Amino acid sequence: MSRIYAGVDLGGTTAKLGLFEKDGTLLKKWEIPTRKEDGGKHVCPDIAESIKKNMEEMGSAPSELAGAGIGVPGPIRPDGYVEVIVNIGIHDWNPVEELSGLLGGIPVKGENDANVAALGEMWQGGGKGYRDVVMVTLGTGVGGGVILDGRIVSGSKGMGGEIGHMVMDWNFPEPEACNCGNHGCLEQITSATGIVRMAKRFLRESDKASTLRDRGSVTAKDVFDAAKAGDELAEEIADYCMMYLARALAYVSQVVDPEVFVIGGGVSKAGQYLLDLLRKHYDPLIVLTKEKAKLKLATLGNDAGIYGSAKMIIDEE
Repeated sequence: MSRIYAGVDLGGTTAKLGLFEKDGTLLKKWEIPTRKEDGGKHVCPDIAESIKKNMEEMGSAPSELAGAGIGVPGPIRPDGYVEVIVNIGIHDWNPVEELSGLLGGIPVKGENDANVAALGEMWQGGGKGYRDVVMVTLGTGVGGGVILDGRIVSGSKGMGGEIGHMVMDWNFPEPEACNCGNHGCLEQITSATGIVRMAKRFLRESDKASTLRDRGSVTAKDVFDAAKAGDELAEEIADYCMMYLARALAYVSQVVDPEVFVIGGGVSKAGQYLLDLLRKHYDPLIVLTKEKAKLKLATLGNDAGIYGSAKMIIDEE
């Protein structure tokens, strides 16, 4: 009898799901809407029914489902308890217990979504071949996941890897507070929205000519595209933002000493140009060893979460 493992990546709009073999072979992937109404009470039942349905469509017996992992967008404690998931509106919830019960008592393990994405990239993505990996996701915010010796480091309250809320500069010249309430967080500078914020500031404070001035609105992609094309002001913006990210990576290096940093999220599509900027600022900060951590791009995209969730439960066997 085959053994199949389900990976679930729960988001505020959709839940992504995948069915895997133990060696990482993806058998099937799909997604379903995340129903937020009624305090999120439909979320786990919808996931369980969808897994059962897709197993049946594959011709697999329910008994072949050996376990499931679920990544959730917020801190989750080791026992599976979630105090709140803001973007879904769920409070005092244990998706691990609920999903296990709905799937006939199979083993279920839960983790923060950024952490499982990091585990997925270590397993089958940009961090494949390494056991000590830190992933940084540059999207609307900045997410992070720390993997040491192949295991997620989530911390006592599920807050491990919250790299985006490292305060990089208490005197950062930005009056707007981060979503967490602090000022000067990494997320305010190097996320897609942070890069746009920095671009507006540079454009406002500099009189240099720039193709960015010709745009009605500027995106992080616009900044990197212009920088690659030789726009001097765009180069300064990109360099400034990546300098702060490199500092953050250096701080993390001194604590967990990863073999590799994997950079994902929409901003990472800037590719080698982004990695070169990070290398420029990162290497001089690491002085205790000649062997610097490698810098790589994530490769699994939106599938990283389902891979990591499945790997998490496979590792429990």
